[in-house]
Amino acid sequence: MALDHNDIWQPTADYVGRAQITALAKRLGVADSEQLYELSLADPDTYWREVVDFCGIRWSRDYERYCDMSRGAPFPSWFVGGELNWVDTILDNVEAADRTAVVAEREDGTVRSVTYRELADEVRSLAAGLLSIGLRRGDRVGLLMENGIEASVSLLAIAHIGAIVVPLFSGFGTDAIVARLAPCGARALIATSGFQRRGRFVSTRETIVAAHRELPALEYVVLKRSPEDPTPTNTLGCTHDWHAILAPAESAPPSARMSPNDPFMVIFTSGTTGKPKGAVHVHGGFPIKIAHDAAVHFDVGPGDVFCWPADMGWIAGSLILSSALLRGATLVCYDGAPDYPDWSRMGRLVERYRVTHFGSAPTLIRGLSSNEAISTAADFSSLRLLITAGESIAPEHFVWFERHFGRGECPLINYTGGTEVSGSLLASVVTKPIVPAGFNTRSPGVAVEVLDPAGQPLTGAVGELAILAPFVGMTASFWQDDERYLETYWNTVPGVWVHGDLAMQTDDGHYFLLGRSDDTIKVAGKRVGPAEVEEILVEIDGVVEAAVIGAPDPVKGQAIVAFLTCDGAPDEIRKIAAMRIQERLGRPFAPRAVFVVPQLPKTRSSKIMRRVIRSVYSGAPAGDLSSLVNPEAITDIERIVRQA
Repeated sequence: MALDHNDIWQPTADYVGRAQITALAKRLGVADSEQLYELSLADPDTYWREVVDFCGIRWSRDYERYCDMSRGAPFPSWFVGGELNWVDTILDNVEAADRTAVVAEREDGTVRSVTYRELADEVRSLAAGLLSIGLRRGDRVGLLMENGIEASVSLLAIAHIGAIVVPLFSGFGTDAIVARLAPCGARALIATSGFQRRGRFVSTRETIVAAHRELPALEYVVLKRSPEDPTPTNTLGCTHDWHAILAPAESAPPSARMSPNDPFMVIFTSGTTGKPKGAVHVHGGFPIKIAHDAAVHFDVGPGDVFCWPADMGWIAGSLILSSALLRGATLVCYDGAPDYPDWSRMGRLVERYRVTHFGSAPTLIRGLSSNEAISTAADFSSLRLLITAGESIAPEHFVWFERHFGRGECPLINYTGGTEVSGSLLASVVTKPIVPAGFNTRSPGVAVEVLDPAGQPLTGAVGELAILAPFVGMTASFWQDDERYLETYWNTVPGVWVHGDLAMQTDDGHYFLLGRSDDTIKVAGKRVGPAEVEEILVEIDGVVEAAVIGAPDPVKGQAIVAFLTCDGAPDEIRKIAAMRIQERLGRPFAPRAVFVVPQLPKTRSSKIMRRVIRSVYSGAPAGDLSSLVNPEAITDIERIVRQA
């Protein structure tokens, strides 16, 4: 679609005046977000001191220095001399005690809610129970549970006792669970016996039993039995019932006293090849970065209502929980398919709970826009801010979400970071204009640059997204694998974190993501990000989604191959797609082939897995598929490519 000035969100004086970032800037004596960013890099000690005070981070012993880099840039120590357990900031929030902390709606419509006081009691009750069965500080504990109050309580209780949570996607099979719990020597697994999806019960019992058999170090399986599960708990292969181990809240000792650099989470990503990487996040890193971002980028404050449905097994689950609860807001959880029983479900969530902040992955936005009449039938008048993250979003879908869910009045915050960095590298703030699909700022405290192949800053062209100095929220390393951590991020340009994303900075200070570096397509010596091509394709009437890969070409080096899902005539759309790419990018970029497929392979968090498409197209091994939610997509692509 052609964008004009009306597609650029403009901040009103009201938004600027009451924004959290405005209040933070005033406390630091700076005029605007640009000066705030500059201060955060020039004087990080002052900046982070003010941030932790502004966000109400609770310390059991105050820190002396913001950072110690005596072990080198890849291994900083944060908030030196301090002591905290990050859950105290949530559980000891006296001002919010009677405010609703979590509302959890299940797919069948069942709803339960707890106040902050009740949440604190439930966390302490489970913490006491976990200690009573023998778990202790430093133990690694897998968490495989559907989104809701019990999952939130479990994550907080694990951190409360000083143990380390290992989040697991609720759709994982045995191999994927073992591949994550075995390397970190997990001693326990807290899991659910199943969940609802599209009106039917999906049991996890056999998967849990099989994983337990393959994990000799796994001493405890604490199982929360689903209400729909007909199987008696004592036959589920568990050692403890989640509800049965709950102890009186007052029997729980105080939360474990932790160094800011003590781990509270090891969260595994799925690599293109090889074993998953276990990013290590610490008490003085991830939670403080997320509290910061929730205020600065999401503009969340006490009393707001935050809803962003996501699985607890991915980084988004912990991020969303922390964004709401560390800021004294109400977290609205949903466990179920987002289009069940129909596409009105998300809108009804917003309407029912008067949600003020709503987040969605681009894939879900595309689904909502394809079902506009029913997906927008709800009352969205409570919404004040929208968020999108997880992958690149096309400008037309960005504008659609802003205009329909946001009524053309709410800012849509584009947000990108990753499992290894906790929160954002690039994002937007509500005090500046927001260009569709763009980011209007670098996140304060993170020295982000777009670099050319020689490692020099680049404007107006595609380059590598990089961070020039250590930053709060970065992984402490990969679990017991410093060498792989250094190889992944620090060895390309010495002393610089090269993130693996393609990006472009415009002359007027906006940023755009253009795909992963390993997805880069180089045609006749010219680099193009897959997102650049995909944005052109999704503008075509009838195209729902697009994924573009580069294939070896004897003349050009690489050629573009496109895969589309569509609701129009496939032959006509293929012709239009080939012509449109050539018209917009030039003749050298004319695609070798355009395929129309029933679906694209995706993760549960809705990211399109281009490297899987590339492997299938080239006949190479597909690599790690543990996060793939629709394996039948591979069969479809293989068949269609073979028939071409």
